Amino acid sequence: MAEANEVDQLLDQLLKGKSPEEILGRDGVLKGLTKRLVERALEGELTTHLGYEKHALEGRNTGNSRNGVTAKSVLTGTGELELEVPRDRNGEFDPQLVKKGQRRLPGFDDKVIALYARGLTTREIQGHLHDLYDVEVSPTLISNVTDAVLEDVRSWQSRPLDAVYPILYLDAIHLKLRSSGAVQNQAVYVALGITLEGQKDLLGLWVGETEGAKFWLNVLTELKNRGVRDILIACVDGLKGFPEAIENLYPQTQVQLCIVHMVRNSLRYVSWKERKIIALDLRKIYAAPTAEAAEQALETFARRWDARFPSISKSWRENWQRVIPFFAYPPEIRKVIYTTNAIESINASLRKVTRKRGAFPNPDSVRKVLYLAIQKASERWARPIKDWVAALNHLTMVFEGRVPN
Repeated sequence: MAEANEVDQLLDQLLKGKSPEEILGRDGVLKGLTKRLVERALEGELTTHLGYEKHALEGRNTGNSRNGVTAKSVLTGTGELELEVPRDRNGEFDPQLVKKGQRRLPGFDDKVIALYARGLTTREIQGHLHDLYDVEVSPTLISNVTDAVLEDVRSWQSRPLDAVYPILYLDAIHLKLRSSGAVQNQAVYVALGITLEGQKDLLGLWVGETEGAKFWLNVLTELKNRGVRDILIACVDGLKGFPEAIENLYPQTQVQLCIVHMVRNSLRYVSWKERKIIALDLRKIYAAPTAEAAEQALETFARRWDARFPSISKSWRENWQRVIPFFAYPPEIRKVIYTTNAIESINASLRKVTRKRGAFPNPDSVRKVLYLAIQKASERWARPIKDWVAALNHLTMVFEGRVPN
């Protein structure tokens, strides 16, 4: 307690009469303290290496001694720092706090990665660091710093998964990717599982693949190789080839089309002026209490609107067997499975960090940005999804023997 009081008194004396700029500015007290703290730590390392304190008599005739300092500039999370690194006469001293050849302290890399995670391009990060800290860094350096994330991405993408996921959502976002000198639209496919505890678990990202049965078969094979033994319900937005791929590897899985996507696709055929009334009529279909009532509502819709919008009822009829599975469940489960809103919220986070960019230079740059965005979004996933306990109890009865205790 006494030591803490002494520290407080010293800080009060140090900061007395100082403005915020004098404390936190580019040449402020904080920067000076950081410099002295690092240099004192390096002096301590050299003392340990030599085995005696500076100016100590026992250091004479030991065969090695201090030999001045070397000036060194390093980048930190608060800007550039000029250091005086002590050296020994024999050149054997290898400092650990600031290693030989090291030009950045960990805080700097963390700062760059945090800016990258917010969707800033390398050029924007370069300008931000210059404006804030008066530090000149190259886009190549920033790319090298963020490339350190790729190892985490690979580990995350290949990590073991749970054996059973009661619900799996699959969806995609689209972005621009430079390939062979040309900019092309590419899809990034996202797989989100709901665990037995009701927690969201993003299983992986797949960039720039060609959509279709073969692609989805590869994705599901990868999930199976990573430990996924069973999926009870798969919620999709009508992605081509996915139902067939599911039936190939997980024949017992129930496929449910996303109702929100069905409605959204239906309204593409309608003028803005009439969308509200048609959306209300579509709601009578998917909000019906039973599949039979829903089918009657679809017939009513067709009689009213087929003369002008025949494609809408045709689309619902063609996908009807994939639309109706959720009618077999009580309201608490319908809320969970009838829409891919859970994954849409993730896609919104991903779009937020990609929309500023004209085009990504390569797939790895996509993976870095999206992985960092996912890690940030996952901080909000602490709570299970709403009404999960009731939903899981019902799923346990419907899928008897497939839900582990």
